[in-house]
Amino acid sequence: MLRKSLSLLLFISLALSFGISSAGLFDGGDQVVETMGTGEVNWSANVIRSVGSGAPSPDAPNVAVARLGAERAAKLDAMRNLLETVKGVHIDSQTTVVNFTTQSDSINSRVEGIVKGARVVKTKYLSDGGVEVIIEVPITGGLADSVYGNIPTLGAQAQALPREGTGVRPAMSPKIVDEDGKEVYGSAFVSREFAIKQGIVGYAKDVNAAKQNERVTANPIVVKGLKTTGSGGSDIVISNADAAGLRDVSKNLSFLEQTRVLVIVD
Repeated sequence: MLRKSLSLLLFISLALSFGISSAGLFDGGDQVVETMGTGEVNWSANVIRSVGSGAPSPDAPNVAVARLGAERAAKLDAMRNLLETVKGVHIDSQTTVVNFTTQSDSINSRVEGIVKGARVVKTKYLSDGGVEVIIEVPITGGLADSVYGNIPTLGAQAQALPREGTGVRPAMSPKIVDEDGKEVYGSAFVSREFAIKQGIVGYAKDVNAAKQNERVTANPIVVKGLKTTGSGGSDIVISNADAAGLRDVSKNLSFLEQTRVLVIVD
């Protein structure tokens, strides 16, 4: 069984449109960035960002103290906004992070702890003494560990929902299904270790840039998505012929288990 020596990657080209901008808190360029309120999810970089602002206290004894207070207030505001953004992230076609946090105090505490540990990536000092702060947390690592450990279908294949559309919405745990709705790839097929480390799929907008992605090998399998399915439009339908080919090659190759899957969206 070929497992340790593999370098094969499944490369899925999905020429479907969706309501996501390439611009955000940072210049997204060709990255897939979803704007959510005061935050954004950069699906290409696997990070969730949010911005917060703070005003100087008029009762501060001096400018330095006022600026410090404004910076602290901005970071707290950014954390509140980031928590809201994180909870709105789609896990699969039906579920968002908030669905898990409201069902489990343990998961809610873990998510709040992850947000409290957010990294400050940019601080902007305004002329009026106010401060704006941008913070971020990775989608992979702790958040992925909290999410993937509670997906009901982890390790068990599931049928796709019947709803179909022409737009795709990125998610942490999307599925690839054939035209009959049978799952070809998803959480049931992956190694937990690889899923936590780099996510179940990666997302990109430009084919040439995608070829430089660390998930991509020299000769990736290229499969075209036909449409989307699922209530949230995150699951991707491929032809039965392509599905049969992937199932056949994946019997001896571990690229699916290693989450070597990249989705290209236009």
